Amino acid sequence: MRGLRFLRLRTLTVRGLLATLLLLPLGPVFASGAAAAPSATPVRVMPLGDSITGSPGCWRAVLWNRLLNAGHTDIDFVGTLREQGCALAHDGDNEGHGGELVTRVADQDLLPGRLAATRPDIVVMHFGTNDVWSGFSPDRILAAYTKLVTQMRASDPDMRVLVAQLIPLNPADCGACAQRVTDLNARIPAWAEATSTGRSPVTVVDQWRGFDTATDTYDGVHPNAAGDEKIAARWFPALSALLEEGVPGGPGDPGDGDPVCTASFRAVAAWQGGYQAEVTVRNASAAPVSGWTVTVAPTDGARLTQVWNGTLTTAADGTAKVTNASWNGALAPGASTAFGLVATTPAGSTTPGADVGCTATP
Repeated sequence: MRGLRFLRLRTLTVRGLLATLLLLPLGPVFASGAAAAPSATPVRVMPLGDSITGSPGCWRAVLWNRLLNAGHTDIDFVGTLREQGCALAHDGDNEGHGGELVTRVADQDLLPGRLAATRPDIVVMHFGTNDVWSGFSPDRILAAYTKLVTQMRASDPDMRVLVAQLIPLNPADCGACAQRVTDLNARIPAWAEATSTGRSPVTVVDQWRGFDTATDTYDGVHPNAAGDEKIAARWFPALSALLEEGVPGGPGDPGDGDPVCTASFRAVAAWQGGYQAEVTVRNASAAPVSGWTVTVAPTDGARLTQVWNGTLTTAADGTAKVTNASWNGALAPGASTAFGLVATTPAGSTTPGADVGCTATP
């Protein structure tokens, strides 16, 4: 069996304390210092997002201290960025880049290098505010989410992902932003359910409900102290539950020998009424793969009409499944292959995109 990064050492007394903490008001609970007690194998948690996460990101400090005071001392917040101005003592490492768009991170493949540098076990993601502000559609943003999760699983097939329904957005110069956030948040639970796997679950955390830009932000966008408390309080139960459960052995652990594959979508060319794309399939496990099936759900009403280097079947709702050809199904650990596709698009369709997922055959 796959080993856990830490054991369930908490007693019923600690669980009772945790229950009491959850019933307390949302005021800050501070640990005596910024660093947790050292652990041989701390669980690595990456806060991922934009300036709401990164600068100063004081909700991270509040969350860090709540976790320590609940007995979660075997944790390490990780990221290529350091503490960015919050005065509260905490582990400030994070991946919250001010002004960054999740679509840009996906399109430019910025995440794999950050993952390689920090090797997280859990990602806590509040990402997409700048994309909503810029007018990107939910389809476009969710396609970026899918690509990022695929890259997370390539880094660690057992990655745990917490994804926020975004806090409300009401800047002075964007009257449409409030509804755009509502529209995106309404789509996130179904996306998460379709993306989640037993080995790498995706959990939605509702940061939107009960958050008021008038009282919980200082500019209609970024949280103030009251907003930091609310954000931390929403993350805490979900992250604490993952820490109680324990996470598997981490990157590079061969585990139980279960084969896992990932799929990533890349548009090659587009024209009025259609596009060509390539999907790369990679064996992301330490076990050999003898075959694979990729589910392709095109966005904006597109339909796959042709596939090469694979066999296509299409459901009535447009969701397609592509299985390997006879010669490209076997993949050694870390090996990859690709298939091409052509899709037709309805009038008004924008950027080519698709949600893709992969299932491996032992």
